Amino acid sequence: MSSLSLVKQHKRTIISHRYRAENIKGFTQVLTTLVPLAALWLCAVLSASFSLWLTAGVTLLMSLFLIRTFVLMHECGHGSLFRTAWLNKAFGFLFGVVTGMPQFVWARHHAHHHATNGDWAKYRGALNILSVDEFRALARGQQRRYLAVRSIWMAPFGGFVYLIFNPRFTWLAGSVRLVVHLLKGKITRPGTSIREHAAGFKTPYWKDSKEYWHMFWNNIVLLSIWGLMAWAIGPALFFSVYLVSLSLAGGAGLVIFTVQHNFEHSYATGSEEWDGDAAAIQGTSFLELPRWLGWFTANIAYHHIHHLSFRIPNYCLAEIHNENQELFSGITRMRLGDVPHAMKCILWDARARQIISVAEYRQQPG
Repeated sequence: MSSLSLVKQHKRTIISHRYRAENIKGFTQVLTTLVPLAALWLCAVLSASFSLWLTAGVTLLMSLFLIRTFVLMHECGHGSLFRTAWLNKAFGFLFGVVTGMPQFVWARHHAHHHATNGDWAKYRGALNILSVDEFRALARGQQRRYLAVRSIWMAPFGGFVYLIFNPRFTWLAGSVRLVVHLLKGKITRPGTSIREHAAGFKTPYWKDSKEYWHMFWNNIVLLSIWGLMAWAIGPALFFSVYLVSLSLAGGAGLVIFTVQHNFEHSYATGSEEWDGDAAAIQGTSFLELPRWLGWFTANIAYHHIHHLSFRIPNYCLAEIHNENQELFSGITRMRLGDVPHAMKCILWDARARQIISVAEYRQQPG
């Protein structure tokens, strides 16, 4: 019997109810993440007066805690860090401020990823992967740009855009358009209420008013903290440490997420043939990390378990994998040394229903 068939047969046992979120474990993870992160900020301030090299080392360590912060934010979005719903919401918002990402909006988008994992007709991953035919239709210069932007060396820049630039830009650009829409509406239809005018506003940046207000408060709180920190320790030191640490964390997160779904011949089908369990087993990798790095990534490397059930808390993933290793013999296992090659698997071969590397594409006839 294949690994996929075994997993399908035993799925209910694998994701049994005993693997539930616990508030005490959730609080423990919060404290062991945010308290050291605050201490590292203090170290960065103190070290800057006598050793910029030490400050750089502190900044690098800070980026590791920011990766963990983002993964815990992701857990809150799934409602799996705490058993209590309002704790997931409250700490999800807090983690979103720390990482610069409006958590509620991000969690909605991430839910789409889970609902369509492996269906590459609906979701093209964090790097917006092209199909083989789409890539072939590009001019040579466009192909080179496509490859350059998705290079592993561009990851820190991608982290900057993803965590720092985009969440600010989309909120500001959308808000300006909203204000213009409201002003025009009041001029042309002065008897209509502001609420009715706002209800008729459409933007690609948010789906409804709930998303907008989450974006609003995330940005207001974050920009206020930026101002306070710049005033307290100086803008040069604050923004240097902040931008570098968050860009590195965001870049590492993008790489980890990508290689957990983009690897040689990973499951990548269209909507008609899609199978969620097959996507979890054949389209998701197990990234075997050193234990210390597994801690900083909050066990997200056990991604095959996470895609079988996103309700399972991160602190249960390793236990489930270890208890059911015989069922996961077909999982693609990767080590850190395999990551650079996996980052080159950025084309969807829709006919073969798999992800391929650019090198493999170039070996194809024609």
